[in-house]
Amino acid sequence: MPLYGAVELGGTKTLVAVGTSPADLSTPQRIPTTDPGATLGSVVAYLNQFQLDSVGIASFGPVELRPHHDSYGVITTTPKPGWAQTPVLETIGDGAEVPVAIDTDVNGSALGEGLWGAGVGFTDFVYITVGTGVGGGAVVGGRSLTGLGHPEMGHVLVTPADGDDYPGRCPYHGVCLEGMASGPALEDRFGPPGSDDTEATARDLAAHYIAQGLRNIVYTLAPQRIIIGGGVSTMAGFHDRTHAELTDQLAGYPPLLEYEQSDFIVPPGLGELSGLAGALVLAQKAARTFQS
Repeated sequence: MPLYGAVELGGTKTLVAVGTSPADLSTPQRIPTTDPGATLGSVVAYLNQFQLDSVGIASFGPVELRPHHDSYGVITTTPKPGWAQTPVLETIGDGAEVPVAIDTDVNGSALGEGLWGAGVGFTDFVYITVGTGVGGGAVVGGRSLTGLGHPEMGHVLVTPADGDDYPGRCPYHGVCLEGMASGPALEDRFGPPGSDDTEATARDLAAHYIAQGLRNIVYTLAPQRIIIGGGVSTMAGFHDRTHAELTDQLAGYPPLLEYEQSDFIVPPGLGELSGLAGALVLAQKAARTFQS
């Protein structure tokens, strides 16, 4: 029976576990994402306790994902201090001494949801996370979408809502989807989650902006389903509100009944295990590539 290592490298915390599927995944080991040496060293130390066939990494980005590029598997530019130009794939691969595959954290979550979660049965769908940042991964024809780079759905342009004069939190664009709807951007306007009234107002504003981003995604990729995870999405009624906003913004075009169905926008089927599940999918891919 094969055994795979799964790494979800996040900007605040890193999770690492072993298994073959979410059903038999070990209790995830939580490692603070501090400096690269300490963080990746702890990941390798954990993985080396097991006889693994391969390892998959779902990482925060931007990450170079072109296999033939000199910087393949490297975190390129990032606002996280000390992590720019970190060779994640090489460091973990050399340390664990097994085949390794890497993708973005959101692409990984999409892959995990596609095999075991809310994406089962769909060939074309999108996974969005709305939390400290906003990001998205797309599965098209059953494969995660990458090209010259990977999708940066959190940086699509949005139009400020009436009465919202917030300048946006994104250091690159100010007013973009992440700049207006991320958790920190909402806290700037409403403070930490508190009263039900305040949370409902924050939720409605976030849903308005997320729906703008989803409209762009629907018209560009025509997904069969949209899965939304992340801390902001856990606010009561978030998915229903976002779906209602998107329906209004699509304004009946294209006239597809699927976009109006209540299960077009759903939460992750795997909960907080989406990223690690995706890392298992990547580990399976690494093992197959090595065997061939």
